[in-house]
Amino acid sequence: MEQLEEIVTRLENGDVPLETAIELFQEGMRLSQLCGSKLEHVERKIEMLIETEDGVQRKPFAPGQEDRGE
Repeated sequence: MEQLEEIVTRLENGDVPLETAIELFQEGMRLSQLCGSKLEHVERKIEMLIETEDGVQRKPFAPGQEDRGE
């Protein structure tokens, strides 16, 4: 994440040559995909505990389908 943030900062400053900017963009996309796949992997491992009339039940985490408290 730190590397990705550094790349974004450098690209936003706009003071890098075009060839370097393209290389930074490509590296940023690679890092972004890596972070996304790690997040998906962790989400698959997470379980929610749901309290029901019958007690507590486990339910797989499904992002986007549950209220995120926003």
